[in-house]
Amino acid sequence: MLYKRHIKARLIELLNDFRIVYLTGPRQSGKSTLVKEIAREKGLGYYTLDDTALLASARNDPHGLLASLPTPLVLDEFQMAPILINAIKMISDAANGQKGLFLLTGSSDIFRSAQVQESLPGHMARVELYPLSLAERSGEQHNLIDWLFHGTFEKMLLKPLDRKSLADLLMDGGYPEAIDKSFRSRSIWFASYIEGRLLKDFEVMHHAKGDYHTKLSALIRNLAGLTGNLIKYANIANDLSQDDKTVKRYMEILELMFIIRRVHPYLRNSAKRTVVGMPKLHFLDTGLACHLLGLKKFETLHISQFFGGLVENLVFCELLKHSTWSEEDANLYHFRDTNRHEIDLVLERSDGKVIGVEIKASMSVKPEDFSGLSVFAEYAGDRFLRGVLFYSGDKILPFRINDIVFHALPIATFCNLCPLDFKGDEGKS
Repeated sequence: MLYKRHIKARLIELLNDFRIVYLTGPRQSGKSTLVKEIAREKGLGYYTLDDTALLASARNDPHGLLASLPTPLVLDEFQMAPILINAIKMISDAANGQKGLFLLTGSSDIFRSAQVQESLPGHMARVELYPLSLAERSGEQHNLIDWLFHGTFEKMLLKPLDRKSLADLLMDGGYPEAIDKSFRSRSIWFASYIEGRLLKDFEVMHHAKGDYHTKLSALIRNLAGLTGNLIKYANIANDLSQDDKTVKRYMEILELMFIIRRVHPYLRNSAKRTVVGMPKLHFLDTGLACHLLGLKKFETLHISQFFGGLVENLVFCELLKHSTWSEEDANLYHFRDTNRHEIDLVLERSDGKVIGVEIKASMSVKPEDFSGLSVFAEYAGDRFLRGVLFYSGDKILPFRINDIVFHALPIATFCNLCPLDFKGDEGKS
């Protein structure tokens, strides 16, 4: 099934404004399908470095290859030949302001890797494409990031998500090829993805040496069980009898490959966010995480100790996906203070305004469930915009705690939502 990707309009807009657009994201997230569609509509040449002859030419004579290809063009699987960067830069420098010369794709974020020093400053826009969002799967157009910042949380009744429904969403994940497969076929697909994509790409693109296969296989399964938890490298290393520096380095590579995401803590001093406090771990696809944990059936998943963490992971992934096509520019953090008060996620807008987010797998909520949000509101001060709690019930519910109105929102809002009203007031009630 061909799904409409909401990020497409943004890619076309960027091609009109920049000489080079780099579309990156995990393997099998739909990058090639999307850029082929854009190439047909805009009349771009399409070439892929999965073509062994083209790849050999790129590595042997990068300048000669690009000189032989007419621009504008799409160059798929660009991470296979980063040696082309200098040749692309030369063409871009000589373009006299022409836009949309190159649409590049890559499943490893080479422009954030230490292996690539030249990042084409000012020439290139970088966009991330993740596996399908629930909105894209259901054909909905709404954007939850924009709604959270601007919407009025009116009364609406949505279909509740019981534990079976949530478990099904978790096991499905968002990879387009995996979603429509049967239970047994999807399990085979994920196994193939791990062996043929994840482990192979790790070796090819990052020059792994020694017995990395055994170490990496053990690590990714361990990490799948830590979704929604704070990262303690020494503890992970001890559990696996591995060196903590190796664990950290492997996790950095897995992040560049879009398998995991480390979410940094929110601090009022933004300069300290990457150096103070522990990051939180999330996988970029819950279906992959469930497969790694051996959770392939509802009967085992919904009673698993990992269920709550995976539901939190689901909401994180959905907000991350929506952030790629939202009008608002928002970043994701988590919060934990010195007294161990914490909330699951923090959405920070470019102007510094923040929304606190809590996530519960249950179908009911209580006033005490908002205690962490109340502490965060006090910590954030005048930057605090609102606090929300996602739960699996069917109603939008207000809760007044210490003169601030928080809202419980159904997780089902990610799947389907009534027409949005972006005229709501902002701030505390």
